[in-house]
Amino acid sequence: MSDSSPLPPVRLHPEAELARDALATPLLSRAARLARWAGPDTRIDAGGGLVEEQLPAAAELLGLSGDDAAAFASEAWRVAVDTGLVEIVDSEDEDEGTVTAGQDLALLTQGSPHEVLAVWQEALETVLADASVPDLDDLEGALDESGEIDFSRLEWDPEAEAEFLDGVLGNLYLLTVSEDGPGDGPVPLPALAASMIVPSDMGEPTNDVLEQVSDAMMRLDDQFRLLEPVGLVEYQPVDEALMADTEEEPAARADDTDVSRYGMVRLTPLGLYGLRARLLEAGVTAPAVGDLVDKGADALLDGTATFPQAAAQAETEQWLARREPLAAARELLAAARGADAGAPLRRLRCQQALSLVGTEAEPALREVLDDPELGGLARVWLTEHGASDVPAPSETMIFWLTIDTIAAQLAAEGNSEELRALVQGLAAQHGGFFAAAWRVDHPATADVLEAMGRLHPDKRIAKEARKAAFKARSQHGG
Repeated sequence: MSDSSPLPPVRLHPEAELARDALATPLLSRAARLARWAGPDTRIDAGGGLVEEQLPAAAELLGLSGDDAAAFASEAWRVAVDTGLVEIVDSEDEDEGTVTAGQDLALLTQGSPHEVLAVWQEALETVLADASVPDLDDLEGALDESGEIDFSRLEWDPEAEAEFLDGVLGNLYLLTVSEDGPGDGPVPLPALAASMIVPSDMGEPTNDVLEQVSDAMMRLDDQFRLLEPVGLVEYQPVDEALMADTEEEPAARADDTDVSRYGMVRLTPLGLYGLRARLLEAGVTAPAVGDLVDKGADALLDGTATFPQAAAQAETEQWLARREPLAAARELLAAARGADAGAPLRRLRCQQALSLVGTEAEPALREVLDDPELGGLARVWLTEHGASDVPAPSETMIFWLTIDTIAAQLAAEGNSEELRALVQGLAAQHGGFFAAAWRVDHPATADVLEAMGRLHPDKRIAKEARKAAFKARSQHGG
């Protein structure tokens, strides 16, 4: 996510549901159990970690066994400390200390869903920090004479590693919330790694780039394995059999076999919540459906202007559900007026919002029949809702509404195929369209006619549109 443009809105699950998910995550539930188990006899080292002698008892409490049991118990303890579920008690002994239950432990059972999620967010930050650290097995040979880690020997840049993981998670978030993305479906690990490595303007990736993608996949495989127990993602790891053959790079073979063998990852509903919170903290505009329900119609129409269609409808439905239909319709129509650059798209969103309102709104639409900006859309609404005695629009109103509609479509979609089809249909239905359209008193007339000239495939008609655009600019002095 290289620019600061707003992200598509995310549809979040209710906080109560997300808080239940957070409490059920393996890592936070283990941390909570250790926090309740800890007491005056629990011994910790100078760094706040459980001393080695305590780890078997901690692992047994958590029902962990096997070679990794102590490591999992140690990780859960570190999360308990970092999230405030346990508090370290000062000790005169510099090598060891003791702990007591932290104030935040009670929040997990007595706190609000928001408070529970705040504790989980702290746990997530701990795991993300851990995920950016090299495997301890790689530290051999990286110690200096004093026993400290010499990062230069590791060829590891902590800041760059954290930025890389943030970038990957940002791309995964964007893919998940985008209307044309996988939605709730998983994303193949090669595609996610390539999104960070392969330049967007590169055709066939070079062998060097493919090797970088493969390296990134292996790093991400380790990182997503760490991030799954905290509930951020659901992850299907890379097939171990693929790693056995070191002669073949995973990315190089991803095209000729089942792509799921190379790892599949999806954000959980809890993960979406967590990443959005991190994005907001970083100053990124990351809207969520429902953000606008308590705001006025002006905020609704402006806010949903850049939303994909489905998200705009979901936001609008929530907004309307809190209001009386007639009052909502009047407020929407008032907010749709204007001659600024954003006004056509506001009117389009208003029209879409009004399509969700029942016949109770009819008086509000009749009130604006003579309004030069709203009279056209009012007639469309009344006709579609089967109202009687709907006055026919004047030719001026028809042309004004046409220009306004195309201006809104241009703002919403750019040069889309749907708009191209609309332009072709208009030119075909109205032989003298351009001869009349340049006279329309609308701020976007010249821009719309220029766009029609750009979009129409027939060179003769495109030239007519461009000439009309020139006339419109001349008429309005610019």
